[in-house]
Amino acid sequence: MVSLSVRQALRGMDGPIGVIDRDALDANIEALRERAGGLPIRVASKSLRIPGVMSYVLARPGFRGIMAFSLEEALALVEKGCEDVLVAYPTTNRPGLRRLAANRRARERITLTVDSSEHLDYVEKYVREGESDGPASALPPVRLCLEVDASLRIWEKVLADRVHLGARRSPVRTPEQALDVVRQISRRPHLALVGILSYEGQIAGQANAGKGLKAMVTRRVQGISVDELKDRRTRVIAAVREEQDLEFVNGGGTGSLETSTSEGTLTELGAGSGLLSPGLFDGYQQFHHRPAAFIATPVVRRPAPGWVTVFEGGWIASGPPGADRVPTIAWPEGLKYSPTEGPGEVQTPLHGPGADTLGLGDLVYFRHAKAGELAEHLTEYQVVSGGRILETWKTYRGEGWAF
Repeated sequence: MVSLSVRQALRGMDGPIGVIDRDALDANIEALRERAGGLPIRVASKSLRIPGVMSYVLARPGFRGIMAFSLEEALALVEKGCEDVLVAYPTTNRPGLRRLAANRRARERITLTVDSSEHLDYVEKYVREGESDGPASALPPVRLCLEVDASLRIWEKVLADRVHLGARRSPVRTPEQALDVVRQISRRPHLALVGILSYEGQIAGQANAGKGLKAMVTRRVQGISVDELKDRRTRVIAAVREEQDLEFVNGGGTGSLETSTSEGTLTELGAGSGLLSPGLFDGYQQFHHRPAAFIATPVVRRPAPGWVTVFEGGWIASGPPGADRVPTIAWPEGLKYSPTEGPGEVQTPLHGPGADTLGLGDLVYFRHAKAGELAEHLTEYQVVSGGRILETWKTYRGEGWAF
């Protein structure tokens, strides 16, 4: 999984080292663009947290704008020159809302996500506070995006939300619920609706490859969800468009680009993880991207024949605890975790073929289960192509950012 080019570039270096295989990244950029079927892709920063990668990708055809996870993050990205940032999760950051309200450039470039009258009241309160020291009439309204829930609820009319598949995000699911929020926004001169967001995590974020019962059931349920969402989301968006012009309708994710595009209701897609292809993305039937981000960490012990111990390595991904949340051992092939220790915060014992060929200081390569979370442990990535390091890209942590 780790190319000879990457291993040659890092040979003799001390670890832990974050590395991005730019050749693999380039291949993934083209694969995502082809899978998007002509719709622009908004780059999900949560799955990267590396400004250099975002700039590199956004310079390519087929990509437009950033999908951020934090208002403070969005403000920092705008200060670095980003022109279009959608904060895809509701914010309650009071200082951030005040800063946004007082900054014309930020108000023109940042869009906030809301899904209720409670959100509207909260945002409006702190926007007004931020405007209190300046000429509010000269400022454009704060841009808002309405989130529409895209999860699947089996027999919803009978069971309500008791059988719920997908992320629990917005309470807005129907045209009537959407129009209620849209009409409330229209009565608030400080605010303006410009877009809709609807993320189908049970399709985009759920691995489905394999011949076993679980994989077969997953694919079947995903097919049902695609059909249900197409009908419901189409009705919601049509109802909103009758009353409000929209700049964008965003949906999808790396795992659902094909079905999201074919639905016909979206004007743009969201994706980020597919650019780096972390461990969790090995389990999809409909696409295979190239692993592009790794951590290389050195051997620090040889505790017994057939065993080595590497420094750190125990960077577990968020989500339901399980074996799929631990890092994938990418090279040398055949190494396995100790069943009694697993990956550790400070040291990780490994055993298997190739262990006896490794000496102290030799690098072992891992892939994180999720694309963006690895960056929280690193200040920078070495960018490699052709067997050499081309440049260094700082992570959010390297920029001194903590969101």
